[in-house]
Amino acid sequence: MAGLAAIDRLAARCALEIFGAFHPVPGDGAPEGCATLVLLGPREPGFWPHVSAQPEFGDGAPDPLDRWSARVIGALADEIGAEALFPFTGPPWRPFYDWALRAGTAWPSPVRLLVHARAGLMASWRGALALGTRLELPPPPPCPCDDCDDRPCVGACPVGALGAAGYDVPACHAFLDSDRGASCLAAGCQVRRACPVSRSYGRMPEQSAFHMAAFHR
Repeated sequence: MAGLAAIDRLAARCALEIFGAFHPVPGDGAPEGCATLVLLGPREPGFWPHVSAQPEFGDGAPDPLDRWSARVIGALADEIGAEALFPFTGPPWRPFYDWALRAGTAWPSPVRLLVHARAGLMASWRGALALGTRLELPPPPPCPCDDCDDRPCVGACPVGALGAAGYDVPACHAFLDSDRGASCLAAGCQVRRACPVSRSYGRMPEQSAFHMAAFHR
């Protein structure tokens, strides 16, 4: 069975990286027999040029990113003797939000969205690997919000749809329908972009536009 470093090297072949791992306990929602759950997210920079060139993005079928994730993470799971799990298959739906918190690499941000140690508010989880072996895990990193005195994410939304009070989804959609919402549709949510960690992560605007189009269709 591969260790975390080896799994990360294998994931790098398909522009993914480990976004945290933990040892499940009963009630975590992990499959029976899972001793280590490894979360996978986009490896930046370079994720979008890699994934958008894959066959799923040229065959005209819906949900190309989810289908690509299922294919490559499924193949990785087969290679290392793990079970592949995804946030987009269900019911039952896998509790990826809770798993991200359990992994110790993501936390609730001042605007309620999860903030990841490396991806900031651009965090996304493409899948997970359930392993039957208990792997040694590194200590969790500090939450980036602890040293972020300015908290630029708070108040970054032009219409106050996303902030400390929560998320006003109808107000967000109404803003995106207006001319003023063009920037968010083309480059991603201004709140997510305001995060200093997000700005250093390297996600391309084209990927954010893809997700915004799916959200606002």
